[in-house]
Amino acid sequence: MIENMKLHKMANAIRFLSADAINKSNSGHPGMPLGMADVATVLFAEYIKLHPVAPKWFDRDRFILSAGHGSMLLYSLLYLTGYKDISLDDIKNFRQFGAKTAGHPEYGHLDGIDMTTGPLGQGISSAVGFAAAERMLNARFGNDLCNHYTYVICGDGCLMEGISEEAASLAGHLGLNKLIVFWDNNNITIDGTVDKANSTDQLARFKAIGWNTLSIDGHNYDEIRKAIETAQKSDKPTLIACKTIIGYGAPTKCGTSKCHGSPLGEEETAGMRQKLNWNYAPFEVPSEILNDWRQTQNRNLPAYDAWVKNAAAKGKPFQDFIADKLPNGWNRGLEELKKKALLEDPKVATRKASEMCLKAIVPNVPQIVGGSADLAASNLTFVEGLKTITKSDYNGNNIMYGIREHAMGAIMNGMSLHGGVIPYGGTFFVFSDYLRPSQRLAALMGVRAVYVLTHDSIGVGEDGPTHQPIEHLASYRAMPNILTFRPCDVIETAECWELAIAEEHRPSILALSRQGLPLMRKSVNENLSKKGAYIISPAQGEREASIIATGSEVHIAVAAQKLLREKGIDVAVISMPCMELFEEQDMKYKLEVLGNKPIVSVEAASTFGWNRYAMKTIGIDTFGASAPADKLYEHFGITAEHIAEVVKSLL
Repeated sequence: MIENMKLHKMANAIRFLSADAINKSNSGHPGMPLGMADVATVLFAEYIKLHPVAPKWFDRDRFILSAGHGSMLLYSLLYLTGYKDISLDDIKNFRQFGAKTAGHPEYGHLDGIDMTTGPLGQGISSAVGFAAAERMLNARFGNDLCNHYTYVICGDGCLMEGISEEAASLAGHLGLNKLIVFWDNNNITIDGTVDKANSTDQLARFKAIGWNTLSIDGHNYDEIRKAIETAQKSDKPTLIACKTIIGYGAPTKCGTSKCHGSPLGEEETAGMRQKLNWNYAPFEVPSEILNDWRQTQNRNLPAYDAWVKNAAAKGKPFQDFIADKLPNGWNRGLEELKKKALLEDPKVATRKASEMCLKAIVPNVPQIVGGSADLAASNLTFVEGLKTITKSDYNGNNIMYGIREHAMGAIMNGMSLHGGVIPYGGTFFVFSDYLRPSQRLAALMGVRAVYVLTHDSIGVGEDGPTHQPIEHLASYRAMPNILTFRPCDVIETAECWELAIAEEHRPSILALSRQGLPLMRKSVNENLSKKGAYIISPAQGEREASIIATGSEVHIAVAAQKLLREKGIDVAVISMPCMELFEEQDMKYKLEVLGNKPIVSVEAASTFGWNRYAMKTIGIDTFGASAPADKLYEHFGITAEHIAEVVKSLL
């Protein structure tokens, strides 16, 4: 235990590094780093299990700064504890172009940043995924290889965002007792005091959903210690309400919203130096205090050395597992499925084809963890080989998320970032709107997650426009670093699943049909979906035009091709299961597929974006309607006859 006076000096090092960096950049949020410096100092100096020399140590504790606007708190901690990839110059370059020290913590910029945080509520919600992954892998490998905590610092904003309710509720239900959240209870938001907008009793709320709750003075080191030790012994996740003063030490701005999102300024910072007896120049940390900080991490060396020994004894299979490396031959089942489809010529919905794929994937990918937002029976995401985890048994590979799409997306991110888990989760495509903030973060961080999004068009039918996605495909194609797959049959579905599982650095969407679709592919010698688009039905002679289609519209396009052929017009049909992958191909291949004749695109969704390829677009630029699917396709002109007429009009 470090004496309290020394802890106070160490905490002040955080405060002044943060204040000086924010002043220099003339941009940032000093209030939270100043207010939570004492809590963070006790946690990092005396409790958290890290090893800055080996920052990716698998059994380290995870730390999530959910209140990401207070990023200078984390950057200061990383520098002070001795992470090698952050220097004092990085601190001085806070928020500057190209700096590792971005305005909010960015995963991959610096070791010690376990996830990108910024959108409030995402951090605390993803932390549930980290904690769930830890418990599942602990059940699989035991305490010697996986036994650590997930710590979170959050603010009032994180708790007000609705996603936190969904995720915290599930954490309580699952009894994720290795999850410890420090709530910076300072009663201040950007617009003023919290009570202007919120009067929730957060401790009562969290207690009601199955959490252990504690309340402390966030500037009292003994209370902070006692709270951490109590939380570590709890059989529930713990929320620690840390009553703090925002901008602690700032003589005129502390305790007010004035220090929340604006630099303190030189005069206020000078006053804070005097008040806290910090007689050092900007960015100066006395060697004695810096050495005290660096020495704190030596306490973790025995645990690290023991883990390295245990992991070495476990061998390469364990190392590959936690590195999310796919086993050799993991996709053999998919290859067999494709060959079988050629022989049997099945007519099934691509959601059913996805279920067939999962039956081939789950037994062969040990890191796979499935789940659905209470729609497994419709998404067909629960297959043999999956076992749902419970509070009393974490030895499983499926999560029942309940009706919590928001939380599901964030929890999937947390599990993927933790390592040792390749997550997939299902819901209806139209409800992906609830997933979108987490999907965007997944794309931004470059993590592997697969979203099984069924009922992908007006083919939903009688459920009506509330359940019929229209703009969703276009919107995901507009999002950077995410793959949007829309396969047309069993074989394309298997190819897309293979690509999604193998993709290590971006998430994938599988948009899948409710209605049955005929087999369109004639060979399985090559994964043609890998190139994003290909000619699925060539012209018999010289191509006069092309029809591009995706998913459930491919077979309609081929029917239109036959009608045109009867009229003496020879066209090619292009299947485009993934526009993003097609855009990554070289120009020679693109021109070979697209040709140099008129193109018509066909998709039962918004036409937005298709004009990059097509002279005419056939789609839906209104909302849908409630009726049987075949009637809707006829009403919106997505028929072979209408497609043929549009092609003829171009010629």
